[in-house]
Amino acid sequence: MSPGTGQAFFRIAVFITLASLAVLPFLTPGTAEFVVDVLALAVGLASVAVVAVLARWSARP
Repeated sequence: MSPGTGQAFFRIAVFITLASLAVLPFLTPGTAEFVVDVLALAVGLASVAVVAVLARWSARP
């Protein structure tokens, strides 16, 4: 993975994660919006983890 591509994916994943975290306290648990926000948070965190692992793996000598 090229460094520019990894950096772009990482920034998008961090944005999704932070946006989900920012909205989460204002949502009522049990509503559809809450479920969608939690799913977006999970996708964001998983994306950050995948990009971090791929960056480490591709940087190995």
